[in-house]
Amino acid sequence: MLRFILIILLFILSLVNFFPVPSHYVWYAGIAVPEFPWIFMLASLVLFIWSWYSKKFRMASLIIGAVTFVILSSPIVRAYKVGSHLSADLEKSFGVKDSDMRGFHREKPFSFIGMFTGNGAEKIPFTTYHFAKPAGVDLTLNFTPSALPGVRPCLIVVHGGSWKQGDNSEIAAVNNYYANAGYQVATINYRLAPKFPSPAQQEDLHSAFKWLRQHSTKLKIDTTNFVLMGRSAGASIVLTMAYTGNESGVKGVAAFYGAINMPWSYQNPDNPLIMDSRKVQRDFLGGTPEEVPEKYIAESPLFHITPKTTPTLLAHGCLDAHVWHIQSEMMKKELDKKGVKNYLLTIPWGTHGFEYNLNGPGGQLALYAGERFFYSVTQMKR
Repeated sequence: MLRFILIILLFILSLVNFFPVPSHYVWYAGIAVPEFPWIFMLASLVLFIWSWYSKKFRMASLIIGAVTFVILSSPIVRAYKVGSHLSADLEKSFGVKDSDMRGFHREKPFSFIGMFTGNGAEKIPFTTYHFAKPAGVDLTLNFTPSALPGVRPCLIVVHGGSWKQGDNSEIAAVNNYYANAGYQVATINYRLAPKFPSPAQQEDLHSAFKWLRQHSTKLKIDTTNFVLMGRSAGASIVLTMAYTGNESGVKGVAAFYGAINMPWSYQNPDNPLIMDSRKVQRDFLGGTPEEVPEKYIAESPLFHITPKTTPTLLAHGCLDAHVWHIQSEMMKKELDKKGVKNYLLTIPWGTHGFEYNLNGPGGQLALYAGERFFYSVTQMKR
């Protein structure tokens, strides 16, 4: 009986590969199951073998076990499918070819073996600096120096957390990866809502730019070659900055599953079991769309796109229950309409935070797309 119950539970768990998670507590499974698939596939295989040598519920266990194994392996199969056209898509969107890449980089969009061998990035120590103290809040950034010598492009990374939580330690392995690839990487903290609503976050990012420019000689930063990357709330922040911030030298922006249309987001809230997204927006923007309409527009990157908008890489999971995938679709449609270079990396099985495991299917695809995008806009010499 225990064996059959475990098979049923694993089958139910496997469904996060095809359906949005129903609550915040299941969200972590929505990341783990598709991005560490081999662990769950192994568990499924063990239960299948156990069922083969058992009598009670044998046939039902074998059928459900086989179906579960197939579902659990689906992110791997689909990662190869996405990867089969990713190189051509990126070349079409940004003009970057695989043959352009030199030095440390991913050679393939996805590799099954890569889930076990890692990405080859060597650990590079970071240094924490204090860059501003607005309203008495001590803001810091973690600076990971490039593995390559000389003056290098600078990647500024902004964390997520619904504008109210989180810090710059988020998915630190990504920062280390891009430092290995030749970027000076600065991951910043910013003031959090509701105590500090918009535009505090934009002000803090401006302060980070100012500090990095002031210390560019010491840190060997090419101040004509900045690129931005953000996740979730951080994606919204970097898009708004890239599109409206008037910071010189910003060559590109990569946004992972960010809200880009604040009025639409308020009218189409999340499942309340996932998050009270309307409260999150009220805390961040200081009221409802009726009370502070100007802030909802100001913090909506979608409304600030022009033909001169910065080249943009979007990445979003189809099963994201925190920020609907349709928001990135809206963004791409408007970028295409204005003739802005862009690409939307869609992860069919992905939820919010799909790239948490850099060696997982979503993580590998995100790194492959990200490094080629950054290379194309910075024209970095390796």
